[in-house]
Amino acid sequence: MGRPSTRSTISRIGVLALVCFVLAVLAAARPADNEKSRSRAHRALRSGDFERAEQIYRELLAKDDRDTDARLGLSQALLKLRRLQDSFDHAARVIAIDPLSARAHALLGSAILASGDFRLSVEEFRTALSLDENQAMAVAGLAMVDYYENRLATCVSGLRRAASIDPDEPDYVFSLGQAAARSERYKEAADAYERFLIIAPRTDADRRARIRGLIDFLRYLGQQSSLYDLEGADRTMVEFENRDNRPIIKVRINGSKDYLRFVLDTGSGMSVLSEETARKLGIRPVARGGLARAVGGGGRFEIVYGYLSSVDIGEVRVANVPVYIRHFFDDHNPVDGYLGISALGRLVTSVDYGTHTLTLIRQRNNDLDLGRLVNSVGKPANVQTVESRPGFNVSVRTTASGFLSGEILIDGVKKPLNFIIDTGATVTVMAEKLAAQDEFQPFIKEGRMRVFGAAGIAEDVKMALLPTISVAGYSREKVDAAVLDLEPVNETAGFLQSGILGGNFLRHFRVVFDFQRGVIRLEPLEASAVQIGSPTPESSVHQR
Repeated sequence: MGRPSTRSTISRIGVLALVCFVLAVLAAARPADNEKSRSRAHRALRSGDFERAEQIYRELLAKDDRDTDARLGLSQALLKLRRLQDSFDHAARVIAIDPLSARAHALLGSAILASGDFRLSVEEFRTALSLDENQAMAVAGLAMVDYYENRLATCVSGLRRAASIDPDEPDYVFSLGQAAARSERYKEAADAYERFLIIAPRTDADRRARIRGLIDFLRYLGQQSSLYDLEGADRTMVEFENRDNRPIIKVRINGSKDYLRFVLDTGSGMSVLSEETARKLGIRPVARGGLARAVGGGGRFEIVYGYLSSVDIGEVRVANVPVYIRHFFDDHNPVDGYLGISALGRLVTSVDYGTHTLTLIRQRNNDLDLGRLVNSVGKPANVQTVESRPGFNVSVRTTASGFLSGEILIDGVKKPLNFIIDTGATVTVMAEKLAAQDEFQPFIKEGRMRVFGAAGIAEDVKMALLPTISVAGYSREKVDAAVLDLEPVNETAGFLQSGILGGNFLRHFRVVFDFQRGVIRLEPLEASAVQIGSPTPESSVHQR
């Protein structure tokens, strides 16, 4: 047989190349289409259209159920939408296929942290970083654990690193602004929020308005020499009124000789002044902007910032105190303001519901036992030799919005729940979403309440009777609770809050707050000192 001609060889090569090209086009057509969909989903995530991103990722998974990139994208979109269980499930499915996926472990940790399980979230974040030390979501996740558990220096450092690894992710920059503000780095906080406004989606006009007002306020605070400076005595003790389970104390502001009635409010990060009192005293807003969500009425109120030169509580003066200014709706037991955690952050604060006394102490030695420290007030003996009363310490976390949150157990519920510890709430609260679960239906009881919230009055609020609430080493039976929508709280808390531990529980203790160390001490009162009774029909719950 003779050799094939050159023309024949070229023809065959051409046909073969054409066939290969057609097959390649046919094989690549679907993946190329998938890549376009993936790009659209990614852009939707970045632009804040999380529902659209979810839809596209689900369409990709309908074509290929083993598309792990699409499943991770779906998990992230669901996380942004705060559908935590779904986000968790999809990240877990990826880990089942690819246990070495750092992103999957980071997403799993983020969903777990947002649901309030700190221990397991830390394990997932550390696993992610062992696989990829530059996994920004895991770096930011551990930093937020530090934030909630009051390790602010480590938190700020971690969030700076996360924002440098992924400078286009607005969540890391926003969290950095929160951490910097809480650390009193007001210029850095304002700069971070301004960066957030540049890179964040422009879909939420209300949130952007709130942040612009906050930036103005932070710039104002940055011009002040310092905040919350302590002056006067190292220790003081004052009596408080307790008509509705809220400790109401008399304070003087801006050097005035007249006393004002303020609620001691551990359910508020910053202090609050009523509009009427601000008008009487000539205190003008220093910044304003946006609407905040809260309980009651229309669910929103305008954010207005003010500034007090001083607040005198007994013989202690707190100088340079930022405040919110807003309208108060409760006319049955009117007050002039609420004293928040930040104003008392450098003081050990004891609320004795038995003797109706508030004790404030500058803690010089962080190693002192809280019970001994407070029992030493007014006594010449060395505080180390003074016996403390029976009680137990409870570690608490600080939410992103400034609330104190502790773990509690409800009889019949297997896992611990996060409840805000709130001296400013007259009654304990259970979240509507929790109350809607089957296991909680037996707790709902007849009767309704009126609730005075920051955004107005909520009528016909359901009530529940919780069989037993346990905190650390102490349990209390038959605790009344209002059933409220806590979504406005959870939108800004950072991790899920299932309720509020209010005054009808706290009144059975002397409660000692060490805000700097994140510790609360509960000392049960003698039976003779305990006030027995159900909340009144017009009990008020105050949200910030």
